Amino acid sequence: MAAAPEFCLPLAPADLLRDGGPGRYVVREVLSARELPPALAAFRAAFRAQGALAVLQHFDCVYSVLHHFGTVGTAVKEDALELMMHVVSHHSSDLPAILSDSGLSQADRAAHLNALKMNCYLLTGLMDAFEMETCKNSCMEADPGRKSRKNHAKTSGSLWEEEREPLLQLLTQLLQLDLRQLWGALTVEEEFVSLITGSCYRILENPSIGLQRYRVTREALTHLLAAALVHCDHMFSATLKITQMLQHFEHVAPVFAQAVSLWAKEYGLKSLVGELLREIGQKCPQDLARESSGVKGYATFISELAEQIPALVLSNMSVLLPHLDGESYMMRNAILGAMAEVLVQVLSGDQLEEAARGTRDKFLDMLQAHVCDVHSFVRSRVLQLFTRIVQSKASLCWANGVASVISSHLALPLTQFQSVVSLAVGRLKDKSVLVVKNAIQLLAAFLSNNPFSSKLSWTDLDGPLKKEVQKLKEMRDRSRPSAAPVIIPEEEWEAMLPEVRAATQQLFQPLEEEEEEVLEVEETVERTVEQITGLLKKLNYKSAACLTQKALCRFQGKEPFISPGEENEEATILAVLKRLYIVCFVGSCPGGENSEDPPHDNSSDKIEEVVQEEQPQTELVKQEMLVHYLQDAYNFSVKISEALNLISRMMYENSVSVVQEAIEFFVTVSQFGVPQALLGVRRMLPLIWSKEPGIKEAVLNAYRQLYLSPSEDSERAKAQALVHSLSLIMVDASLGTIQCLEEIISEFVQKDEIKPAVTQLLWERFTEKSPCSSLERRAAVMLLGMMARGKPEIIGSNLDILVTMGLSEKACEDYRLPQEVCNVISKLASNPKPALEKSNAPFRLPQNHMLFGCLSETVSKGFAQPSCHWIPFMEAAVTLIYQLAEGAEEICADILHVCSQQALEKLQEADEEKADAGDSPHRVSDGAGSLSTFLLLHLVALVGQVALQQVAFLEVSVSAELRRRRLLKEEKTKKQSDTSTKKQRPQSTGNETTMEEELGLVGATADDTEAELIRGICEKELLDEKHLLSAFVPLVLKICNNPGLYSDSALSAAAALTLGKLCMISSEFCDSHLRLLFTMMEKSTLPDVRSNLIIAAGDLAIRFPNQVEPWTSHLYARLRDPCPSVRQTAGQVMTHLILKDMVKVKGQVSEMATLLIDPEEAIVGVAQNFFGELANKASGCSGTLFHKSRQGLLEAGNLHSAQGNAVYNLLPDIISHLSDPNSGIEEESFHTIMRHLFSYITKDKQTESLVEKLCQRFRTARTERQYRDLSHCLALLPVSERGLHKLQDNYDCFADKLQDPAVYNCFQTVLARFRRAGVKPETKALAEELERKLSASHNRGLDSTETCQDGSQTPMPVPAKQKPIGSSRRQPLSPANTDDDFVTPPPRTHRNHKRAQKRPPRKKTIIAFSSDEENSSEDELLAELREEETPTKTTPITRSSARRLR
Repeated sequence: MAAAPEFCLPLAPADLLRDGGPGRYVVREVLSARELPPALAAFRAAFRAQGALAVLQHFDCVYSVLHHFGTVGTAVKEDALELMMHVVSHHSSDLPAILSDSGLSQADRAAHLNALKMNCYLLTGLMDAFEMETCKNSCMEADPGRKSRKNHAKTSGSLWEEEREPLLQLLTQLLQLDLRQLWGALTVEEEFVSLITGSCYRILENPSIGLQRYRVTREALTHLLAAALVHCDHMFSATLKITQMLQHFEHVAPVFAQAVSLWAKEYGLKSLVGELLREIGQKCPQDLARESSGVKGYATFISELAEQIPALVLSNMSVLLPHLDGESYMMRNAILGAMAEVLVQVLSGDQLEEAARGTRDKFLDMLQAHVCDVHSFVRSRVLQLFTRIVQSKASLCWANGVASVISSHLALPLTQFQSVVSLAVGRLKDKSVLVVKNAIQLLAAFLSNNPFSSKLSWTDLDGPLKKEVQKLKEMRDRSRPSAAPVIIPEEEWEAMLPEVRAATQQLFQPLEEEEEEVLEVEETVERTVEQITGLLKKLNYKSAACLTQKALCRFQGKEPFISPGEENEEATILAVLKRLYIVCFVGSCPGGENSEDPPHDNSSDKIEEVVQEEQPQTELVKQEMLVHYLQDAYNFSVKISEALNLISRMMYENSVSVVQEAIEFFVTVSQFGVPQALLGVRRMLPLIWSKEPGIKEAVLNAYRQLYLSPSEDSERAKAQALVHSLSLIMVDASLGTIQCLEEIISEFVQKDEIKPAVTQLLWERFTEKSPCSSLERRAAVMLLGMMARGKPEIIGSNLDILVTMGLSEKACEDYRLPQEVCNVISKLASNPKPALEKSNAPFRLPQNHMLFGCLSETVSKGFAQPSCHWIPFMEAAVTLIYQLAEGAEEICADILHVCSQQALEKLQEADEEKADAGDSPHRVSDGAGSLSTFLLLHLVALVGQVALQQVAFLEVSVSAELRRRRLLKEEKTKKQSDTSTKKQRPQSTGNETTMEEELGLVGATADDTEAELIRGICEKELLDEKHLLSAFVPLVLKICNNPGLYSDSALSAAAALTLGKLCMISSEFCDSHLRLLFTMMEKSTLPDVRSNLIIAAGDLAIRFPNQVEPWTSHLYARLRDPCPSVRQTAGQVMTHLILKDMVKVKGQVSEMATLLIDPEEAIVGVAQNFFGELANKASGCSGTLFHKSRQGLLEAGNLHSAQGNAVYNLLPDIISHLSDPNSGIEEESFHTIMRHLFSYITKDKQTESLVEKLCQRFRTARTERQYRDLSHCLALLPVSERGLHKLQDNYDCFADKLQDPAVYNCFQTVLARFRRAGVKPETKALAEELERKLSASHNRGLDSTETCQDGSQTPMPVPAKQKPIGSSRRQPLSPANTDDDFVTPPPRTHRNHKRAQKRPPRKKTIIAFSSDEENSSEDELLAELREEETPTKTTPITRSSARRLR
């Protein structure tokens, strides 16, 4: 045994096959795979006899297994692993006794050392081999293209998966022994430790080690490495290895973080944390910026470590701080995250020492600084960290009206609360969606965890703050008399003067031996003055006088060392000292008290004015704290209110996540009683129509939280809270808000989320069984109507109650309640799924139903009473009659007759009294008689509403009924034909096909036949002389034609609207009165009249497009109306018409673009919405006026090609019109418009095409302004490589314009943006060439204009004799045109409208429009009605009815 060679651990397995020198162990023979099983058996027998030392003779056997590991069978490998486990386990259990044996010989020690190294080498070798094979098989399992994955996994790692943990525990026990005695040194051989730990690190390299199923293995590895660190001095090697693995293996970061945390807590290895962080901190920031994989591992390790052992990370944080200035955003995020964890877990609470407070404040300052980091991910992460900090424990207690903050774990001190809130509000304007989202979350966290109050209305806090500030003033005033008397500085100097003079006199006496050290004068006057005043404060008068004497010599003539002309040097020194002392005294003391202003701003200066020196009295200190608290709460609520305005605008952003966060924020704000929260809750209502399911669901959840989850206990109390909250929303709500709320409530009703107690309470309020105000009663009716949309039976089962209570005489004292009752009952007429019930007749009530009697009576009685609410009620009543009544036209004819009779009676009474009384200013007169204005207003409004509803009744209800009856008849005919066909089946099938075609033909042409019938009634009968409506037409025309005589604004507006409604009836009547309508639209001085006529003209453009199309320019002209409300109405109407393809969008659409710079924000919103919708709309037929037939309407949807958005097609014309000198658009305004429009250009092909078009337009430009505008538009485009080629190809178009500096700078901007986007090497030369050409043309133009002209192929434009660009009909800013403008324009030829205008002339007129010019003979045949299809009844609103509709 003594002659056994020394076994040295090799760097590579092959080293053992080579002779390492005398006394070194060498593998003598590598056995073949066939020889291995008997060799292993011999080794096992020797092990039983000799123990662990048997390896000295049988090492080559197991080494051969390692050598042939990839080829030998699984049984051999597993047998070798099991054998080595037993050998090492036996040796580990024997070693303690061997090491404790004092008589152990050197030879035995060497033998055991060799055996230990051999056994461990073989065991770790087998471990590494099995681990590598397992990793390889796991990769094969992950590959979907591999076959037989299960078999591979079973054969390779079944034993290894089971034995890995026991093996690691075995090695841990081995390392825990005092193995140093075997080496006879202070430490274990480093190569041996690396052998053991190397296997651990190789296991950790497996990417799947982080899975939950390997948790036990990770723990075993952690304890094994801990044994190496504690017993084998593995600290330095572990630091380097862990750092390397973090850099190259991203998945080990969480594993090592957990391991290091355990080593520090259970094994006391805290220094390892510092070593690792120091190693990471010393990495070069520039290198980390280039190696993203390594950075991610370091960042994850730091973040995880800070969560588990924040105190140790805090003590080593300084070594990481340099990376905060590095380029790697991931490292910055990790370090800032570590700071946040330290703040939450370590540096929180009020019990911190001064040093810890300083560290906390520094960390918070760093976090706040990085809220404005250059990288959006860092800004977003910091906001997340502040959210975590704010959500740490903080609570508030109230005792006797005084607030006391309990912040034992508060990570964010109140002193920094306001600054962080301000930063969060500022980040709401960030360009990054992620940053904005996290800023909203932070503000919501601030609200939910604020230390102030559960109600944060700044208006409510303002009063208490003023009161407490006044109380503090009074307390200070009472405490001032007992304060110590104030000594003025001059008196104090006089008291000091004897001592100062004595000290000064010593300067002129002989020096003594025991003299103090001499002070030297500072370099500057200021520092010398500070030095002297400091000595005076310390009562060191002698040194102060000495220093003053030297300063007088050094700073002669400089203030304050100027000789005051005293008679001797002593007096001069005393005078300077006095001056310095008084100045020092005054500067160090606060000035007089200023009067305190009421606390209405957000600054904390008010507190500084109020809170002066701290008083010893306890009550005064408490009062000061209370004022501080109230001021902080006030400032916080003001900041939240500021954030509300910003966040409310984000509800219509493109990012779904931002919209969802904004909605959730307003839910949180509402719970804290912020006054502006209700505006946000209302603003989110239109989002219920969003196409994004996430946004719609967020709105529903928001209203569910706010209104369906009240805190009351009983069902009755919950119902009352819900009804009260919803009623508040409807106060002063617009029609759009009501419709949105109706959609939400109907959703809740359909899902049965609204309890029956709510419905019961609403009926009680309506019937006045439950006392409530008139406003609450009206809100109850509206809510019932909203719920009826989800469940119509809510109204249907209580119709009699609605009629008797809602239309009673008492209810009609205020017509707003009856109006809402009519709107609610109308819900019965709307069928949500008419397609499913085509065969069923529509729901209608008999003509003698109580409802219509009450409505007629209420309308007639209110006609003669002056009320501003009668007209809206009348309109709702007439609409309801036409929706629900059988014979609705007869009921409305009676109402018209009764009301007109009342007007005639009033007129007769007025004529009789005319001789006795003069004309009243509230009456209208034309010389023959006078009538109260309100009566005439009511009559005109009633006529217009009846006319409009009669048309709608014919076009919708009658047409639908005709179609329903026809379909029933066709279905019946088809069944009969099918029966007859079956009986005749043996005959030829040709007749069958013919019959089906004939049936199809009848169905296709019947729609047009019915439409012709309805059209004929409107054209020939409704305004016929025998018809009741025709009697009122002269009255309406007279009011419209005589605005001076009928000067009442409401009457004029009503007459104008009625004229538009009458024009909706007949194309002939419309054509003959369009000139009057547009004249009033242009020349009326009343904005309401102009707005009403714009709306009417919009409806007419859809009903009779051929008649209105020549007047389109006058519609566009209203976009420049001086009244904002008219401009907004015109913008909305034109948006509707253009998007429906009812008017031209080329040319004058530039007028819509001018609304983008309107001073009114609402009008700008209309324009932005228009261009947004236009950009999303297919533009294959933009610029063309489409008149679609009913059949062609569906087909036209396929005509729109995907050539791009319509804004792209319109941009060249818009640019030409707006850059025209006559357009009146300023250059800066032009830039604003173009920035918005060019934001819709997103496709490369569109950009390239626009580049070419804009370059070509330089040739036709006439002025320098147009050059600049075109070049600015080019600068707005993100030019690609192909776009750059377009610029190069069209260079001659703009070369001569480059002499203008603005034009040249725009082209430079294009090139600079192109470079920033990253150019290819082959494109770089093209950009450089173009830049050289631009520079040459620019410089040539600056040197000589003539040279530029000679060198360019494009001649300079001549501004004379060019036709102006743009429409000659554009309306300038003046509100009216000349009379010549209102000559009816000649009609134009267009495509067929849906009213079926055909080309060949008609031979025979059956049902004709006055607007029809050409009709086909084929249509004539199709328009003829058969006897059974011809209606036998028409409207009875005639003086002599000709037909009746059954």
